Amino acid sequence: MQPTLILTPRYTEDAQALWRAAIALGWDVERITRWEMPAHVLDVEEPVFYLEALMAPLLAEQFQRRLLEPPIDWLPKLPEQYRQRSIRLSTLEQARQLDTAAFIKPPNDKSFPAQVYTGLELPDGYPNETPVLISEIVQWEKEFRCFILNRTLKTFSVYLRKGVLQRDNHFAHTPEEEETLLAFVSEILADKTIDLPQAAVVDVGVICDRSWAVVEQNAAWGAGIYGCDPTQVLEVLRYAAVSA
Repeated sequence: MQPTLILTPRYTEDAQALWRAAIALGWDVERITRWEMPAHVLDVEEPVFYLEALMAPLLAEQFQRRLLEPPIDWLPKLPEQYRQRSIRLSTLEQARQLDTAAFIKPPNDKSFPAQVYTGLELPDGYPNETPVLISEIVQWEKEFRCFILNRTLKTFSVYLRKGVLQRDNHFAHTPEEEETLLAFVSEILADKTIDLPQAAVVDVGVICDRSWAVVEQNAAWGAGIYGCDPTQVLEVLRYAAVSA
């Protein structure tokens, strides 16, 4: 079966890296330019999606596929030893009552920026029932993106150091960082009480004055690849959607 990489119209650096890797593997590539899929695209045997959140559900539905996403309460339910900070699932209405600052974000989408807010600073224009994660404010020393397939780490890269994107440093990490990251991620993947889809992206990092911790889980089909190996990312993406 010949996979076909399905891309949106945006020519991002990540999309281009995956396009080149797919061509090198002998895959077909289709770049979608409209909401309604042409018949020849819908007929492909194995669509592999790399999509933007806005277009993703509607496009996948036309292929009769369901995109895998983490449950909105995945991070709060993670054992404290892996998150190293307090996090709770709430609603935007409840978050607006906060009179002290907290790190607040939508669980899975980017509907509003993830950052530190007080209740009065939260953006308007969203339903009161919008789910949000309310987290203790911490400072991250460094953060790594990990693409995972069947509870096996396929590729990773350091994407932030003290909040600074590492593109100019070519996402480089040290052997010591790799050793400690692999040890922490292996512990997570070996813990069967932690629910993970077949294909997942888990961000981990080091909290200043604490230890290694999970930042969040992301849907693989829309996650930035940063310095990760695009060929290995494609292997994960093959399992990031299931039959609807």
